Amino acid sequence: MNIFLWLILAFIMVFAVGVFLWPSLRRRTAKKIGAETLPPPQFVEEIAEEFSLPVPAAPEHQAQHLPEPQLPHSYGVDRLVLMARDPHWLYAYWEITATKQDEFTRTYGPEAWSSTHPVLRVYDVTGVDFNGNNAKGFMDIHLDDEIDNWHIEVKEPDRSFCIDLGRMFQDGRFITLLRSNIATTPRASLSDRLDEEWMWIEGLYRTLGKFQYGVSSPMLIEELALEARKLPVGISSRGNWHPGSDQQSPH
Repeated sequence: MNIFLWLILAFIMVFAVGVFLWPSLRRRTAKKIGAETLPPPQFVEEIAEEFSLPVPAAPEHQAQHLPEPQLPHSYGVDRLVLMARDPHWLYAYWEITATKQDEFTRTYGPEAWSSTHPVLRVYDVTGVDFNGNNAKGFMDIHLDDEIDNWHIEVKEPDRSFCIDLGRMFQDGRFITLLRSNIATTPRASLSDRLDEEWMWIEGLYRTLGKFQYGVSSPMLIEELALEARKLPVGISSRGNWHPGSDQQSPH
C-alpha cells in the first residue's frame, strides 16, 4: 500500500514538473526551428548620390536658336576710304547717306541724281601737297549706283594716290561728293641702296676704356667730342661686286 502511494506521489510530481517546464522547452524549440529556416542575411551596397536641386526648364522662347549677328551693311556716315593692296593695286570702299543725296539734288535739281552716274576719279599725288587741282595725272572709273567698293589697278609701285567719288553729268561735268585719304603703294623691287654709311665705333670703344667707374656725364661728353675730330670721313661697308661691272674691286 505504501509503495502504491509513493508511485502516485512520484507521478504527480513528474507531471507538475512537466507542466511547469513545457512552455520554456516549447519556446526554445520554436527559436531553433526558426533560426534554421531563416535565409542568411544579404548585404546590399549603397552608393551615396549627390544632392542637387531641380533646375527649372528654360522657357520655349529662350530655347529657340538665335540667329548669328551680322555686320551692318551701312553705318549712316559719309566716308570714302582708300588702301594700298599691293604695289600695283588699290582698294576703296565708301558710303553715301541719304542726306548727301538730298544736298546734291537741292543744289543741281530734283532730276540730277537720276540723270548722273557715279565715277571714281583716281589722282596721282606723288610728291605734291594735293589740293584737288595739282595732281600729276588722273583717271576715271565709271560705276553703277549699287557698287560700294572697288579694286583699282594703278600699275604704279611706290606712288601716292587720292581718289574722289562723285557724279558725272551727260555733258562730262564731274561733281565731287567725297574725297579719300592718301594711300601709297609699296615698292615692287629690292632697294637700290647697296652701300650704306656705318658708324665708326672702334675709337669710341678705346675712348670708353680710359674711364673709371663714377665718371660724370659732362666729362664723358667732352672726351667723346675730342675723339670725334679723329674719326675718318667716308668710312662705309664694302659693297657687293657683280659680274660684268665696270668698276674694279678694291684691294
